[in-house]
Amino acid sequence: MISRQSYIELLQTAVRRNLVVALIGPRQSGKTTLARQFLASDSPLYFDLEDPVVASAFENPMSSLAPLRGLVVIDEAQRCPEIFPVLRVLADREDIPARFLILGSASPELSRQASESLAGRVEIIEMGGFHLEEVGSEKSHCLWLRGGFPRSFLAESELDSMEWRKQFVRTFLERDLAQLGFRMSPQVMGRFWTMLSHYHGQIWNSSEIAASMGISHQSARNYLDALEQTFMVRRLLPWFVNVGKRLVKSPKVFFRDSGIFHVLQAIGSEQALIAHPKLGASWEGFALEQILANLRGDEAYFYAIHGGSDLDLYLPHRRLGMEIKRRDAPRKTRSMEIAMQDLGLEELLVVYPGSRCYELAPRIRVIPLAEIVSKLGLKEE
Repeated sequence: MISRQSYIELLQTAVRRNLVVALIGPRQSGKTTLARQFLASDSPLYFDLEDPVVASAFENPMSSLAPLRGLVVIDEAQRCPEIFPVLRVLADREDIPARFLILGSASPELSRQASESLAGRVEIIEMGGFHLEEVGSEKSHCLWLRGGFPRSFLAESELDSMEWRKQFVRTFLERDLAQLGFRMSPQVMGRFWTMLSHYHGQIWNSSEIAASMGISHQSARNYLDALEQTFMVRRLLPWFVNVGKRLVKSPKVFFRDSGIFHVLQAIGSEQALIAHPKLGASWEGFALEQILANLRGDEAYFYAIHGGSDLDLYLPHRRLGMEIKRRDAPRKTRSMEIAMQDLGLEELLVVYPGSRCYELAPRIRVIPLAEIVSKLGLKEE
């Protein structure tokens, strides 16, 4: 088993300082396994709402939860939205006999209830698949190819990993979306998801995608919203600054798991990946997710000028910029100099898959992806 110590520490801290903690993330990302390290699955304080018997008992959630003492874990919480007003009442008790850890995949109802019923009472921790710091830099190529979902990454062979991801996509379309409250045609969503994979790492253009599929702009936005809310894709927003230039104002779209991106592009081996025209975009998206997984709430943007320079990642409160390059030896570009000047960067880091750090120019440095977390101290203090 791969240790997920960073999430364990986050949960320990969150449970200590909050009465309600929500651990959310995509299906099959390891939320239940992590929670069981806090509480045995056969404990009377562990409730899996996918179990029909447990779900039946939670038809009266106040009666089920009010007498409990200690840490209570409620898995698949989105299946019982009635518990959220009850948790608000229980969290306001003076004697604090119990704390609650709720697990859930994203859904419109879960997000609404958490923000409305538990406003000011809940700490939300977002959990994804394995990331580079957990598996080790020596497994970076495997993580990139297979993605971070535990069963995909730990599969015995590339064929087994690919088959698991194919079944994950099928189940997501045919069952998970409906269970999470998204009323969409699996066939149309499947077509949209596959088409979106061709725009991985590019500026979102709803008109172009909608026209290609013969659907409305609003439908295209709704499909993208659903994939974003279920942690399948990420919208990276542009940074606006008054520099007297025509700035890009539409977001970029990235697949959050490189393995899912690869299965939708029919990339089943490292050899196929190396020869694929989306090789650079695939590695950029993979590196971006490894960096963002360690930011712990820091706001991140990209910066781009129409017909001009751009910057892959900008962290405004650090005055830090990053360029992500899949090259053996990245070089300084005019675009980097413009971004340094426009944004007043204190430092610009060029992230690449190599193993050596070196300077390109004053305040512009090349750094391996495997070292960026420890070098920059991106982890939460």
